[in-house]
Amino acid sequence: MRDGLRGLTTRGRSFLAAAVAAAISAGILGEKDLLRVAVLLAVLPLLAAAYVGRSRYKLACNRSLDPHRVPVGASSRVVLRLQNMSRLPTGTLLLEDRLPYALGSRPRVVLERLGSHQASSVAYTVRADVRGRYEVGPLVVRMTDPFGLCELSRAFPSTDRLTVIPQVTPLPSVRLPGEYAGSGDSRARSVAVHGEDDAATREYRMGDDLRRVHWKSTARTGELMVRREEQPWESRATVVLDTRAYGHRGDGPTASFEWAVSAAASIAVHLRQAGYKLRLVTGSGVDVDASEVAGDGLLLDHLAEVRLDQRVEITTLVQKVRQRADGGLIIGLFGSVSTAEAELLAGLRGNGATCVGFLLDSSTWLNLPAKARAEAEHAHGAAALALLQSGWRVIGVDHGARLPALWPQAARGSQGFALRAALAETVAGGMR
Repeated sequence: MRDGLRGLTTRGRSFLAAAVAAAISAGILGEKDLLRVAVLLAVLPLLAAAYVGRSRYKLACNRSLDPHRVPVGASSRVVLRLQNMSRLPTGTLLLEDRLPYALGSRPRVVLERLGSHQASSVAYTVRADVRGRYEVGPLVVRMTDPFGLCELSRAFPSTDRLTVIPQVTPLPSVRLPGEYAGSGDSRARSVAVHGEDDAATREYRMGDDLRRVHWKSTARTGELMVRREEQPWESRATVVLDTRAYGHRGDGPTASFEWAVSAAASIAVHLRQAGYKLRLVTGSGVDVDASEVAGDGLLLDHLAEVRLDQRVEITTLVQKVRQRADGGLIIGLFGSVSTAEAELLAGLRGNGATCVGFLLDSSTWLNLPAKARAEAEHAHGAAALALLQSGWRVIGVDHGARLPALWPQAARGSQGFALRAALAETVAGGMR
């Protein structure tokens, strides 16, 4: 009852004020009929407060999201199920689910009445154009009586999490360089001639199973040789995402960094589906060995939360990749880099790694004057040339470029020579 009195609306408090005024007037004028009116005006909000206060603890709520993980720009359906656990019917219920700003305005739904032990479900959709993890809820239920004299709010503590992952674009199948990685002096020849399930031989040791004797090798060497099963060859790839704040331009979903994140997600999913043992490295602390997780969910969840970092430098990326450098294919998605930073990236070409770099000209994400545009293009061309000279395969990316159209360039071994000549001419022309 006390909580119900606290929830009296302006109308309910006006009724009580009118009741007090009518009672005072009845005492002064000696009018019994006016006193009856005062009693009626006072009883109505009190009954409403008792009615609403009794039912506020008799509600149960359940929320479900379908699906819990959506790509940028997609929608998720939120279903709210509210059940009246008491024997008394409720009054009008106003449901309001709290949402972060990125998911839009708070939905409000009105339920006229819930009977005894009756349940009702309502649904709404949310859509996010920005990556991240968002809390949906808690649900706030406002209960009122039919006359609108009392209103109480109850917040259910339960929340659900919606994960908005980057947009994943299907990529065409191409044969990439550096597909196989492993140990040994003749791994390329072994894979090319014998395949991935090749069996090598070694000298016979006491206790070896005689069924493993390799008679052809024994006849050739003159010593007893047995088969030794080699570890299967595997395709390895490392996707490097540049998170330097000063390397990217633009704001919101159309920023150059968002293009790079979406490209990293698309490339990572594509390589995993192609059978690569994949590793994702960013400068902001994310280092995911995707070969140790099932499916792409965890990988995409990490990319959903990655952010630009003011403290990250090119040296940070190089050090993180080289901590577990095991050859294979390295695909980098870089924002604008200087010539000196491009030279630092040459350190990733150790251990026989093949490096492919998607170099974003982030200045194209801005509207620049003609002179500033020319200077930005000159700097971008010089950095790309420095990467080419260090052995990288470079793919230039401008605003509006589509990854599926650029992806086949990662497999073209000769494209670097033509690009090197074109960039050299560009740089030379800019220096004149």
